[in-house]
Amino acid sequence: MSSETTGASYAAAGVDIEAGDRAVELMKEWVKKTKRPEVMGGLGGFAGLFDASALKRYERPLLASATDGVGTKVDLARKMGVYDTIGHDLVGMVVDDLVVCGAEPLFMTDYICVGKVHPERVAAIVKGIAEGCVLAGCALVGGETAEHPGLLGPDDFDVAGAGTGVVEYDQLLGADRIREGDAVIAMASSGLHSNGYSLVRHVVFDRAGMTLDQHVEEFGRTLGEELLEPTKIYSLDCLALTRTTEVHGFSHITGGGLANNLARVIPGHLHATVDRSTWTPGAVFDLVGTAGNVERLELEKTLNMGVGMMAIVPGASVDVALQTLADRGVDAWVAGEIRPRGEHRDGAELTGDYAK
Repeated sequence: MSSETTGASYAAAGVDIEAGDRAVELMKEWVKKTKRPEVMGGLGGFAGLFDASALKRYERPLLASATDGVGTKVDLARKMGVYDTIGHDLVGMVVDDLVVCGAEPLFMTDYICVGKVHPERVAAIVKGIAEGCVLAGCALVGGETAEHPGLLGPDDFDVAGAGTGVVEYDQLLGADRIREGDAVIAMASSGLHSNGYSLVRHVVFDRAGMTLDQHVEEFGRTLGEELLEPTKIYSLDCLALTRTTEVHGFSHITGGGLANNLARVIPGHLHATVDRSTWTPGAVFDLVGTAGNVERLELEKTLNMGVGMMAIVPGASVDVALQTLADRGVDAWVAGEIRPRGEHRDGAELTGDYAK
């Protein structure tokens, strides 16, 4: 029978509703693991519900929201056929933006766009998002899986998410709290996290001719395993700091690098100086720099260089802050201090050379 006489259908256009329904069923068990007491209902409704009466314990609650994606790191996950870690990256990018102002992440929603719904693959992505939410202490209250045949290839996908948090008005962190003499505490990253992968992919594949299954001695594993290392999620660690000692600010080190992100929380009359000699960036940063002949400044503008989050605390809080982070298994150290701006044009700078 010719296509002109056959009735058109959604399935013929490339959208498989049954596969989407199966994906939802497969992901339900993982979403359930993220449930907080304030979450109303379950997965499958048109909207996620969160009981706002829980905010009555706040004197003046401020809601914070953030949204982000994972960028071109998803292409590596696709090529490796590994889908249950990319969700950690998504959650980390969102919740650790929320915690910068002192907000406790409450809930997230996700958006997964695919060329073709492979139910087990979508469920694996959601599994990773749910596991990330557990690490962040927030609920995954819903999301959307969209099938876009013709726009994306059958194996192509992208993920994005949005989160909401809450902070008491008089506990809001920001530039107005930063003081001269404050210490800058660095928290180690787990690797590249989820930024700079366009540069990384260009260097390792196009310039160096490496392959994802290539074993790299410095990593003790394959290149692909190193590049897919999930983003470390700091939200509960940062909130623990705010409960145990005085904190003036946080900076989430994402796209733009360490200095640029730190400068975003420094007031105009002050300047943050960070000493490179206080840490040694991981081997992956050296590989990208060496293989691509990338100048240090370019690396530092693009990658986190081994620092995923920074806390700015009064000098008197340093010991308690470091002990709190150590007790939680976070590698942290004093990396710099806050000084008068003087003739510095930028809010933050890196000085010295990295430790060998």
